[in-house]
Amino acid sequence: MKEFEIRFSGSGGQGLILVTRILATALISQGLKIAQSQSYEPTSRGGLSRSDLVVSVETADYPLATALDYLLILDELAIGVSDDIIGKGCLIVVDSERVSSKPKGKYKVHSLPLTSIAQKLGSKRVANLVALGALAGLGGFCDQDTLEKATRHHAPKGFLDLNLDALRAGFELSETLPPSQISNK
Repeated sequence: MKEFEIRFSGSGGQGLILVTRILATALISQGLKIAQSQSYEPTSRGGLSRSDLVVSVETADYPLATALDYLLILDELAIGVSDDIIGKGCLIVVDSERVSSKPKGKYKVHSLPLTSIAQKLGSKRVANLVALGALAGLGGFCDQDTLEKATRHHAPKGFLDLNLDALRAGFELSETLPPSQISNK
C-alpha cells in the first residue's frame, strides 16, 4: 500500500474528529504510520470542520494533506473547501440529504443517503459512522473487522451498539455500489 490522504469534512458536531481517530487507530493497528490534522471554526456546532489523515508505510514526508485520495463531505458547508487539494482519481462520498452540490471535476463521486440511514438506525448523529463504513468499503483502505475493533475503543460505551450498527450499515451500503477505481491503492 502506498501513501494515501483522506479528509472528513462537514460541520461541527458531526463527529468528524471521532471517525478520524477511529480510522487512525485501525490503520495503526495494521502497522501504518499516520499524520493527523484538523481544523474547525470556533463555534461548537454548525461551523466548518475537517479532519485529515496522511497514511503511509513509512513516516510521511509531509504531515498535511496536499492531494486527497479520499474525501467525505457531510455538509454543504464543506463544498469547495477542499477543491484545491483533491487528487486525480479521488473517491468522494457526499451525504445526499445534506449536500446538494458536488465537487466539480473528474472524480468518482457517490451521493449516498448517509443521514437517512443513520436516522433509520435510531439517530442521525451516527451518520459519521455510516459514512466511514461506506467510504472504507468503497475505497478498500481498511477492513470492517479492524474498524469495528477501533470503534469499540473510541465510541462512547452507551452508544457502542448504535455506532457498530452504523459502521456495518455503511459497509453494507458500499456493497450495493460499484467498486472504486482507486481501491487498494
